[in-house]
Amino acid sequence: PRSSMGLLGSGSGLGVSALIPAGDGWVSLGSEGGHASFSPRDERELAVLRHAWTLYEHVSFERLLSGPGLVLTWRALAARAGRADDAPPTAVEITRRALQGGDALATETVEVFCNMLGTAAANLAVTLGASGGIYIGGAIVPRLGEAFDRSGFRARFESKGRFSRYVAAIPTFVIT
Repeated sequence: PRSSMGLLGSGSGLGVSALIPAGDGWVSLGSEGGHASFSPRDERELAVLRHAWTLYEHVSFERLLSGPGLVLTWRALAARAGRADDAPPTAVEITRRALQGGDALATETVEVFCNMLGTAAANLAVTLGASGGIYIGGAIVPRLGEAFDRSGFRARFESKGRFSRYVAAIPTFVIT
């Protein structure tokens, strides 16, 4: 109770905010935290970053954790798989295909998205000391439903080196 809470919302961009306890109430934190620099955690994410660098000088978490980011990630993974000539589907189509199964590239794209979101959420948690929790909203994650629950999000969230035990104690919630 009365602990800072963080918020991430993926949709057309990546919204980042917080609620900070202040006296008997709360203060909301306005931020542009979605523009923090993306940091890859594995070879797939490094391939996504390298692809994004061909298009943008600065690659933020928002570039990848948004609807346009799903398409960018799909394109990067398609190129990595030797399918660079494939026309990218929309973000809604990528999500639909991943949830229906049978499209390995769409499934991989959503998997990478969830992992990267786990990294962003853990960064926010340690930045804010958000022991009151991290809340995930927006237009993308709530639509993933149980697929998000099964994703690598939470494992990535808790994979924070010497701060792993610290973030493991922080709850995460999807706003539905």
